[in-house]
Order: sequence, then structure tokens, then C-alpha cells
Amino acid sequence: MATDSQEGSGPRIDDDGGESPMGQSDVELLKRAWCNEKAAPQILEFQTALVQRSREQIHHMEEIVEELTQRGDDPLIVSIYQMDLDRAQFLLRSYVRIRLQKVETAMLHIAKTDLWNRLSRQEQNFARRCIDDMGNYMEESVLSKFPSGYRSNLKQSNASEDDDMVPEPNLDTFVFCKSQNSIGSIPLDDSGDEIVDLVAGELYVLRYKSIKPYVERGQIDLV
Repeated sequence: MATDSQEGSGPRIDDDGGESPMGQSDVELLKRAWCNEKAAPQILEFQTALVQRSREQIHHMEEIVEELTQRGDDPLIVSIYQMDLDRAQFLLRSYVRIRLQKVETAMLHIAKTDLWNRLSRQEQNFARRCIDDMGNYMEESVLSKFPSGYRSNLKQSNASEDDDMVPEPNLDTFVFCKSQNSIGSIPLDDSGDEIVDLVAGELYVLRYKSIKPYVERGQIDLV
């Protein structure tokens, strides 16, 4: 799905069928973002540029498939382009769907932490609507019937200092991960007593909390 800065938004259709127009670099980046988002217990940074490129290339691929079909090209060639298109559409739709599910599950936690800045503008609008809808529903159906000190959907009572009814992602979740480059020793707990040497290409099962900064920097991929 990589774009060509010199020849427009996408590849041409060669008379002999040509090679697949979906740039492998962007396909792999989208797959990587999808895998990381699916496995991470908390929402990650929205891949704005990658998603925009993917949408443009998917639109271009749809035009290619339509043109190939209309001019009667070899059905095998058309099916190859269609499979490439289907793969990209699946990855993009699943990536967006996973993120929206995370927003629905942890919207209150996300809204009061710096995770809010990881959302796209559309995701922020979606989160606001969910929070408003849930607040209105809880107020009308449950909270209005409680004593005045127990009507918050964030705290058990006014005596609570923290928002103790807001669920948070479990960062102690174990995840499968690997790094493309050797990172060296990283601590597995806060005390630093346990460490592990991450070797490039090796598969590990670790607590997400211990590798969280490396995942966010793109040094470690979740599987």
C-alpha cells in the first residue's frame, strides 16, 4: 500500500497484469499495527499516516479491480488483485474495530489519562458519545434512585478519594512478543531483580508491563 510520490496515489495497471499494486511495506506495517493492537491490554497510538495511506490504496485497488473486470482481463489476474484488496480491507477494518472495542471497554479510564491523546479525532468523538450515553442511562435507570452520596458512576461513594469504579487495563497480562533487533537486558519487575536478555527473532512470554515502553517505541512486536 505504499504510495509513489512521483507517479501519483497508486500503481498503474500493466497490460501483462503486472505485479501486485499493494506495497508490501505498508501491508506489513498494517499487519504489525493490527497484531500489536490486538494483543496489547491497553490502547496504543493511532497510526494516522498508515491508516490514511491504507484507505487511499484500498480505494485505488477497488478502481483497479473494477477496471480489470470491465475490460475482460484474465479472471485469474482479477482474483489475485481481489485477494490483495480483501487482505488489506480485513486488516484495516479489524484494526479499527479492535480499537473501538477497547474504547468502549475502558472509555472512562482513557478519558482521564494521557491515553486520550492516543485516539484519533473520530475515536475521541465516539468515546464522548459513549460516555454521555452511558452516563445518561445510568442516571435515569439506577443512580437517581440511590442516596445522594452514592450517585456517581466513577466512585462507590463521595467518601472515595479515587475513581474506584473505573476499570483499568490489566498491564500484568502475559503476552507473546519478539524483537527484530537485540535489545539486551530488561527488568521484569519493579525491583530489577529479574531480568531477561531479548535476542532478535526469539519468541518470549512476558508481562506486558515490563515491555510496555519498548512496544510503544516500536522496538518489540506483540504476536
